[in-house]
Amino acid sequence: MTTPEFQPSHVVPPDGMPAWSAPDAARPTVPLDPLLPVQVIDRLGDWALALCHNGWSAWVDGRLLLSIPHGPPAAAAPPTRTTDPRPLLGGVESELVRYRRLVEELVAGRLDGEAFGQRTRGMRVGVVMDGEAVWLYDARHERWCYCDGVSLETYAVTAGPSTRSREGETPDPPASAPPPTAPYGSYGASAAGGDAVRGRRLGG
Repeated sequence: MTTPEFQPSHVVPPDGMPAWSAPDAARPTVPLDPLLPVQVIDRLGDWALALCHNGWSAWVDGRLLLSIPHGPPAAAAPPTRTTDPRPLLGGVESELVRYRRLVEELVAGRLDGEAFGQRTRGMRVGVVMDGEAVWLYDARHERWCYCDGVSLETYAVTAGPSTRSREGETPDPPASAPPPTAPYGSYGASAAGGDAVRGRRLGG
């Protein structure tokens, strides 16, 4: 029986997703089925408490849930879009400009190798471009995002969900593991190494 108050806000990704009985990676429970509608009723950092139509709930990685609209827009309202990609694009651009300036100082001899390493520590940038499609690494949320020019959506995550808020958080230095695989035929650079990617692989 469907819970009377159930109002789905998200859908589970097409591949399904793991779930936990608490916001703790050591307490797994039954995974959620692909494209299952859920209602997010609580959040804790990256974690989201997903309520199912039968009243059962579990904690999931909220970054991977797919948001769904609520009702049609008003006749005079502009069509709604998902996350605006421009802030993340601007952040990537700023980091690349900053890195380029440091490289220029290093080449010109105004910085030595030690100073260069100190001033670039913690910088993480990932960009893959293939025509109109762009994959961007969001270091603050430790995820790869797909952009089609007008919207931005989570494509894969590089670390498990955290209970910490990532707002204003300085990322740790990149690990030695390689970045996610880029789409075939594309070229990109990334310092977004870390744990194995969870979710859809960038290589398809």
